[in-house]
Amino acid sequence: MTISPTLRPDCGNCFALCCTALGFARSADFAIDKPAASACPNMASDFSCTIHQRLRPRGFSGCTVFDCFGAGQVVSQLTFGGTSWVQDPLSKSSMFAVFKVVKQLHEMLWYLSEAQQRAFDPELAATAGQLSSDIETTAGGDASAVLAADVERLHAGVRALLMEVSAEVRASYGAEGRERFDGGIHPGADLMGTNLAGRRLCGSDLRGAYLIGANLEHSDLTAADLLGADLRDTRLHGANLAKTLYVTQPQINAAQGNFETRLPERLITPAHWH
Repeated sequence: MTISPTLRPDCGNCFALCCTALGFARSADFAIDKPAASACPNMASDFSCTIHQRLRPRGFSGCTVFDCFGAGQVVSQLTFGGTSWVQDPLSKSSMFAVFKVVKQLHEMLWYLSEAQQRAFDPELAATAGQLSSDIETTAGGDASAVLAADVERLHAGVRALLMEVSAEVRASYGAEGRERFDGGIHPGADLMGTNLAGRRLCGSDLRGAYLIGANLEHSDLTAADLLGADLRDTRLHGANLAKTLYVTQPQINAAQGNFETRLPERLITPAHWH
């Protein structure tokens, strides 16, 4: 059985898979070390977080940035039929492994959904739709089918499609000429701490760029490609990201902004921005 998955987390229908399956090291983002496949000490018996409203002041800002793209509830309620790893300890390793794969598949679905809507070429839109259908079927399969998925191959196909759509959309903003003029704006650019405030960056290719601590206040990022860009502590106050390409909730959660920051409709303003 397959379903059309929501790509937003529904923690109330998840067995705290992000708090158990994944590990993290003590750092500025996490106050403690936690090995993978172990329960976070802040997790309650009902799988809720006992410090959910105080994660940042308690040193767990990394938790507020994470997003499973809806994988948690699909694995918990569909793949494993609503039986938790606590109720069935033998399912623990399989459930955690499946979660990691489905999280990747759902992230691909997130990007493909946008690519399908933004593509000008009907053939590209149709290809995005077919890829989405194939990945959704895989993500909704049983545990063995999910674990047998060739994620690398799927990633490659999705990446190629996303780049085609990006080039098409960005070209409508004269992106190629702008990037030749401004050599600092390119995929994978190291722009950490750079002052780009008030810039018209429409159609720029910032895929995989390092924008940690960069100042993008009041900049226009319409049709800019931010696929995989590192936005930790990037200043987005008053910036226009309403039509930015491939930006995700985790990226926005990691950045700084305010009520003047314009975000894509499917993203929400992080609580800490207030």
